[in-house]
Amino acid sequence: MDGQDTGGAPRSDDGHVAADHDADGDGSRPAGTTADGAGVDPRFAGATDCHVHLMPERLMAAIREALNDAAGWEFPHPVDRGGIESVLRAHGVERYVALPYAHRAGIARELNDWVLDSAADSAMAVPFATVHGEDEVREVVREAFEAGARGLKFQCPVQECGPADPRLDPAFELAAEYDRPILFHAGTAPMFRDSPHVGPEPFREFVDSYPEVRACCAHMGTFEWEAFVEIARANESVYLDTCFAMATVVGEYVDFDPASVPDSVFEELAGRVMYGSDFPNMAHDYVREREGLLERDLSDGAFDALFRGAAASFLGDE
Repeated sequence: MDGQDTGGAPRSDDGHVAADHDADGDGSRPAGTTADGAGVDPRFAGATDCHVHLMPERLMAAIREALNDAAGWEFPHPVDRGGIESVLRAHGVERYVALPYAHRAGIARELNDWVLDSAADSAMAVPFATVHGEDEVREVVREAFEAGARGLKFQCPVQECGPADPRLDPAFELAAEYDRPILFHAGTAPMFRDSPHVGPEPFREFVDSYPEVRACCAHMGTFEWEAFVEIARANESVYLDTCFAMATVVGEYVDFDPASVPDSVFEELAGRVMYGSDFPNMAHDYVREREGLLERDLSDGAFDALFRGAAASFLGDE
């Protein structure tokens, strides 16, 4: 980890990590919300959050411990499905994309089954699947798609396999066959500048090889957002999500200013820039992910696309 890229979690005046009150399960709610999202800005109400982590509690605890060790981040939000959905619903989210990732070989099949089973009991979750480059890639992915997985997620630097990794070609071929989208962590933020598995060029190579597959680069492609925006401009199959990069507090974690991304990007790419949060693996209040976006001078159409329409297009609902 590059120490210049990370910082401590935002803290309140008493030194504690700031958190949504309803994340603690005490029945209180963030200001301006209710259990069913009443009182939420109407531009956001009914939103799809395209970047939510849903995994078994033991795995989530291990991920959080690794992030705490690397960056000092603390995570106050619940990891159980009920707790996650309570917070999202209170903030006006109607549905979310449930993302797993396999940090090592041999766990993807069981992890995918767990996510699919969890989503089957949910009216909000849209389940994705994952696979590791050392797995029986074709078999694992086909099983997941046949069982109802709506797409694939790759946390490229952590999984050490990226969009240009030939080991994943069977997964990409199946995504094309089943018309399933893929969400990649393909940029170098927040601490992956030295990873060979991320950056614009591997992602561009994937897009050139699989132009028919809808592919999202998470976190607006930070830190290389300009290059990823150019790839999106040139390829209608390419999407971006706002997760973490557009949070009003992102500068407290990494050297990035969301204001560097102009409003024109959201207008020009309306329908292919999706709202996402990284919940529940975030050290700040959920509202911080959307408040800066809502302060932008965007058209009604761009807001609708950002919070609802782009996700529907990415998921193949349109």
